[in-house]
Amino acid sequence: MTVQLAPPPSAEAMIPASAPFSEEQRAWLNGFFAGLLSLDVAPGAKPAGELPGAAANALAGAEDDGAPWHDAAMPIVERMALADSKPLPRKLYAAMAQQDCGQCGYLCETYSKAIAEGKETKLNLCVPGGKDTSRMLKRLLEETPAPAAGTAIVEVAPAPVPAAAPEAGTRECPADAIFRGATLLNGKGSDKDTRHVVFDISASGLAYVPGDSFGLYPRNDPALAEAIRSALRVPHDFKIGDKPILDALIEDYALGVAPDALFELMSLLVGGERRRKAKALAAGEDPDGDAATLDVLAVIEKFAPVHPDPEAFLECLEPLQPRLYSISSSPLATPGELHLTVDAVRYDIAGRRRTGVASTFLADRLEPGARVKAYIQKAHGFALPKDGSTPIIMVGPGTGVAPFRSFLWHRKATKATGRAWLFFGHQHQATDFFYRDELAAFRGEGTLSRLSTAWSRDGAAKVYVQDRMLEAGPELWSWLKDGAHFYVCGDAKRMAKDVENALVEISAKAGQMSEAAARDFITELKETGRYQADVY
Repeated sequence: MTVQLAPPPSAEAMIPASAPFSEEQRAWLNGFFAGLLSLDVAPGAKPAGELPGAAANALAGAEDDGAPWHDAAMPIVERMALADSKPLPRKLYAAMAQQDCGQCGYLCETYSKAIAEGKETKLNLCVPGGKDTSRMLKRLLEETPAPAAGTAIVEVAPAPVPAAAPEAGTRECPADAIFRGATLLNGKGSDKDTRHVVFDISASGLAYVPGDSFGLYPRNDPALAEAIRSALRVPHDFKIGDKPILDALIEDYALGVAPDALFELMSLLVGGERRRKAKALAAGEDPDGDAATLDVLAVIEKFAPVHPDPEAFLECLEPLQPRLYSISSSPLATPGELHLTVDAVRYDIAGRRRTGVASTFLADRLEPGARVKAYIQKAHGFALPKDGSTPIIMVGPGTGVAPFRSFLWHRKATKATGRAWLFFGHQHQATDFFYRDELAAFRGEGTLSRLSTAWSRDGAAKVYVQDRMLEAGPELWSWLKDGAHFYVCGDAKRMAKDVENALVEISAKAGQMSEAAARDFITELKETGRYQADVY
């Protein structure tokens, strides 16, 4: 134990009158700290005992505050406002993307705790939160005040704990999965490129259940990596560690959205107006209105000619993170195989094609038989009911249908007797009706009791899954009253929020209750595990 003691303050000074505690709570805390530090007990200080009310929550990090910001559709500004008066771990929690996706190797709350406790120093692991999250985490840590002068600091060195070997098939210890193919799901003329992806996991040791996600370590497009190497004017044989720089760019570094550290580096290499703009971009500003379009290559081109030291340049980049996809197969229906449903992301900015790292890795660059590093991300609150007789309602437009295909194949394999209702939507019925034949077969044999579809570009008015829900409101309410579990998968910012609002409206009308009561009902469904979301 290392103890650093400044001149001890009186017990009355330990918890100031301005602290957010009642007189009773302040007296208890003064007594607690007085005893801990062998100070004179303040008048009215209480002996150790049960910590009253909110004081216990404050010392525990207020972990029973309900986390009202834990909503993936809520803007970060609103989340931070809700956490404004909370301890640092809760503020860090509110800064996360609230998806509990696991790409960072944690859940949102556990990642926050690890940062607050100093166990995790990387602030850029929240992939869906992106720069908004990493910048807020940095700001919160910078704003955390150092201990006041005269405050006793007690440092207890924990006993060393032998590090456990990482479990095989996890993010820390991925296994080899064999790529079998990526079949196009869209019909001719579709604006989309969606693939049914198949992996052989029979010899990998990977095991999953419906609701789990598949994490894979992708590689960057070699053409993009080569364009960056060429723009830097670095020789092909320049080594980064034990590998050529091109291999490092392909395998190890994120080449998408440019990190603030790269703008900071640019500000040291250029002068005048360019330096001012680089500093502004590093601070989160958008001097030219193009910040959202700046990937790593675009930054080099924007501030050209620049020729940074290659190692300094790479130190400014972020590590290439694994990507997660909802699994769309059942281990009982296709043992030894794992299926995904993936949109290949491609778009143009300023005449240059941009692509999704993992989606085009699967669609364009992997050859059948190739091995990829992969793992299973266990679901956090997204799973089939244990009782197969429980009815389920599933809302999954586009690739959001993936886990529900898994659910249906699993319910078929287990001969589940519960009713199942799927809401599926996309742009065009003729070209974007994924798994049409499978769903028709499920419908015919009774595995799927009802199928409601919405096609947003087939008519004069756009129709979405939430519109179909509202049209079927009374029957959907009847299913909920019969104990149905409700699931939604897909876009967190718009679709999932619209679906929840539709369910509130249905509950208010069919259940003859106020909107506030309806929202309380939905909250109760979430708390009891009957409303589950897999959103991104």
